[in-house]
Amino acid sequence: MTSFLRYVPPMGIYETLYAFLGAFGTYMGERGTHPWSQGFPRTVPLPDGPHLPSTVRVTADHRKYPKAWGLPALREAIAAYYRASYGVEVSADNVMVFAGGRPAIVALLLFLEHDIEVRVASTEYTPYYDILERLRRSYHMVHSGAGNRFRPPVDAYTAPGDGRTLMLISNPCNPTGVTRTGDELRVLVEASRNDGMGLLIDEAYELLHDEPVSALAHVDDIEDGNLFVVGAATKGLQAPGIRIGWVVSAKRHIEVLGNFSSFGMGGVSHPSQCYAVELLHPIRVPRVRRAVPAFYASQRARYGEAFEGLGLELFSGDGGFYHWCRLPDELTAQQLNEHLFKRGAAILKGTDCDMARLGDASPLASFFRFSFGPLAPESFEADIDLLGDALREMRS
Repeated sequence: MTSFLRYVPPMGIYETLYAFLGAFGTYMGERGTHPWSQGFPRTVPLPDGPHLPSTVRVTADHRKYPKAWGLPALREAIAAYYRASYGVEVSADNVMVFAGGRPAIVALLLFLEHDIEVRVASTEYTPYYDILERLRRSYHMVHSGAGNRFRPPVDAYTAPGDGRTLMLISNPCNPTGVTRTGDELRVLVEASRNDGMGLLIDEAYELLHDEPVSALAHVDDIEDGNLFVVGAATKGLQAPGIRIGWVVSAKRHIEVLGNFSSFGMGGVSHPSQCYAVELLHPIRVPRVRRAVPAFYASQRARYGEAFEGLGLELFSGDGGFYHWCRLPDELTAQQLNEHLFKRGAAILKGTDCDMARLGDASPLASFFRFSFGPLAPESFEADIDLLGDALREMRS
């Protein structure tokens, strides 16, 4: 019988996870496995960090349908967070709540005017490819490779094109950790105020940089231009399981997204939104903004030093909780995973982050993303020993 649905392959990381299950016999993340391929944070309190709420109060009102734009208390908490942290004048009316950051990006690209071309780095967050392709969006790739250390010049994004352009950037970048700050970020934001130019900036890893960084620090008037800032409780707030994300933008854009929610989403889980309000409590936030960057900076430094000792070449930036590594001797990430699977570990192949999807011919075939996001500090020595054993076996 013919299928009524077009086949959609999974995002690249899931192909790795399925292959790992087939090779090792258990799911990645279960006891005895090493989730180096997966992008999630520690979900327990960090050193010097605040506690993570263990309960949330749900009333009869919260069992009713949620509002299309999001829980008013959460929208105000998000706006208050950005006002206090970055000095930007935004209100709850500038915030729309989604069930995670990716649905927010999908919605923004879904309603993008059809004549607008998306400008995106050739090495970027893996779902961007899937989203752009499934939505049949026109996009142009900005070269991001070893030659420019995966840091394309800002003017490659902001240069005028033949028509209207939306810059799509993750900052800090997933997978590389390269982070735009200061004047670079200011120029990107200013470009979004030009007629025919917009910026969709994915700040899922905002708090994983010392100091935390947001495009909103460079905004004079959120209503002026086409700036879309996507945030989430997933990484820095250590709560990927509640599936809460948001968009901060001009009120006219939030109106469109709310209208979409009225027929396309029906709102977001009330209990999850209530939990997010607790995460953004003004007493917690300053401790979060100190503890999260400090913990992951420490992890980034010691894993980086050890990786270089293993003969890996690092192209990692100073944000996020990944190392972006190149294997020596023309070895490939696919080969590395074959050696890691039997040891209960896996990495994300560089080819999964190639927006051109060139497969074995990709210039990223020898690159891989190592996630130290979920790793406990005490696992460090075992992690390095295991990776070192796999590398030595590959070279023998």
